[in-house]
Amino acid sequence: MIGFADQIAELTSYRDRDQLDVALASALKDLLQPRSVTIQRCVGEGDERHWLTRARLSGNSSVATFDGSWTELHMLPKLVPGDPRSLSYSEQRMVLRPGPPHLTYFPLYGGDAVVGVIEIETEAAPDENAQRTVQGVLRIYQNFERLLHYSERDSLTGLLNRKTFDETFLKATADLELPPEHLSDGRRVGGSPCGYWIGVIDIDHFKRVNDRFGHLIGDEVLLLLSRLMGRSFRIHDRLYRFGGEEFLVLMRCHGEDDAAQAFERFRSNTELFQFPQVGTVTVSVGFTAVRPADTPSGAFERADKAVYHAKANGRNQVCSHADLLASGVLVENNAKLGDVELF
Repeated sequence: MIGFADQIAELTSYRDRDQLDVALASALKDLLQPRSVTIQRCVGEGDERHWLTRARLSGNSSVATFDGSWTELHMLPKLVPGDPRSLSYSEQRMVLRPGPPHLTYFPLYGGDAVVGVIEIETEAAPDENAQRTVQGVLRIYQNFERLLHYSERDSLTGLLNRKTFDETFLKATADLELPPEHLSDGRRVGGSPCGYWIGVIDIDHFKRVNDRFGHLIGDEVLLLLSRLMGRSFRIHDRLYRFGGEEFLVLMRCHGEDDAAQAFERFRSNTELFQFPQVGTVTVSVGFTAVRPADTPSGAFERADKAVYHAKANGRNQVCSHADLLASGVLVENNAKLGDVELF
């Protein structure tokens, strides 16, 4: 019982989701002494669902292996309907694949929904006590994960909230390396073929929506826009609501053209969508590359300047901070914005 309590105390001490999943795998490994424990989450939609390994511990190893959270979908194992892992996920029940070795799958809940499975490999089939132990640990994990979910998410849209941005930004971009000739004035730089980009999204004339239709309809616009973001960007892009009508995207891609295409796709999808009662809604977007040794506030400020330029010069467009600097039209103190109504 003391060992179980220690494992639960360790499990619920983390606020980082990566560490939380590793702690879950470690707790089950210590309690059951299996050959291996693997936590896998289902990512993607429809026929393009894949398994992302969040943590795997095997043998005497104390170091977990895992897939990077930015791994492209096509590089991950595809979900195969009917296999034991998929059955556990879709039917939300324990599934045993007899061995030896025996593989037992338990559904993994994130909040109120099944998000993946736990795979436990053992020499012998787990008895009832072992099964109850796993199910008890998973219930505690689910309750704790639900609390984390509520603390990290915007209550209206379900997107990540602003207070989670700094930590995610620094963790995601820690692997950026300084290019041979780093430029400090914001122009395009060389370096890694795959970099990070952030885009600030602002709804055009959103105050008019609230004034004309009321805040309930305004909230519906925000909710529908967040769903458009989910359909327009990739499954592993980070989507945030920063407050009011301001949203942010943190993505990883191979260059400015790819980032611009992604933001333009979302801008176009928004313009074409008919919002109930309101009709057409447009957005302005400003984006920038994340530089080596960048700070969250520094990257945000550049993207924010680009979106202000977009709103002051016609709205319903995507502006690159680097392009605005290169063309000389971006004024760092925003003096050119004058008295333009930005809302």
